[in-house]
Amino acid sequence: MKKINDSEVRWGVIGVGNVCEVKSAPAMNLIPHSKLVAVMRRDEEKVKDYAQRHGVPKWYTSAQALIDDPEVNAIYIATPPNAHLELTRMAAAAGKPVYVEKPMARTYAECQEMIQICEKAQVPLYIAYYRRALPHFLKIKELMEQGEIGEIRTVHINMKQVVEPEIIAKLKNNWRINPDISGGGYFFDLASHQLDLLDFFFGPITHASGYASNQAKAYEAEDIVVGSFAFKNGILGTGNWCFTSCQSAEKDEVIIDGSKGQIRFETFGKGEFTLIHDFKDTEHFQVQLPHHIQQPLISSIVGDLLGTETCPSTGISGARTNWVMDELVKTRIG
Repeated sequence: MKKINDSEVRWGVIGVGNVCEVKSAPAMNLIPHSKLVAVMRRDEEKVKDYAQRHGVPKWYTSAQALIDDPEVNAIYIATPPNAHLELTRMAAAAGKPVYVEKPMARTYAECQEMIQICEKAQVPLYIAYYRRALPHFLKIKELMEQGEIGEIRTVHINMKQVVEPEIIAKLKNNWRINPDISGGGYFFDLASHQLDLLDFFFGPITHASGYASNQAKAYEAEDIVVGSFAFKNGILGTGNWCFTSCQSAEKDEVIIDGSKGQIRFETFGKGEFTLIHDFKDTEHFQVQLPHHIQQPLISSIVGDLLGTETCPSTGISGARTNWVMDELVKTRIG
């Protein structure tokens, strides 16, 4: 069923910052039956520059003006999370499908409100968890479904990052560690991708608990989170995220253990992973990732809106990830 009364998706983008330079917006002109027709940013000089550099015919400094443009029939909200709810409300009121950057919102409650708004307006809601459409993660999912590592037992996330001096120098301007804007710290920014990917692999997490703390006091948000979680299908998981580690401890690894083997991969690395059969024979897989990393997911959204395929990342799935994060940071230590 088509979700727009048109043969082409014509995008309007609100908040053309860094994520729109390469990762997302340029792909909209490379996908069949898709076109980027308008962009918006409050800073007139910056939005005009973006439009000129990327060949976008229209630019605005008002989100409402872009939403009201009759040529635009789909909205991409690429702002920080604190604006997602209100901009979704505005787009839905205009009857236009919404594609929202991740995390979906600052809290699970805000996510629920976004879902209700879009359901009432009868417009689709998609979330930018683009790893659900990347080729190496699709291959991992396929191998597990084929039983290559047997029955899945546990999954463990281990993420360690160092606080770089140049990051410290920019803390006052870094919205990602301002809870009023982002909902939390780097955990909300990065772990959201990891937890959503596990939801894609194994289905919903139904139980989650953890501890969060601000050990280094470099900023207001939590800088360390540990927790455990259980999936509806019985798989159990744990996570350890520390964003003030020493350099030698830096790590980005997810380990999936099954009854017949193991899979290891980096969430934020290259398009590669390792498959270990019976913990003996090892296979290494590597695929070429798209230049515009969101292109496969955006392509699925275009297909979903035109009735030719189904998008794997929706407001319903995106909200589940926010619920898990809220539960993992609920108990604050110190």
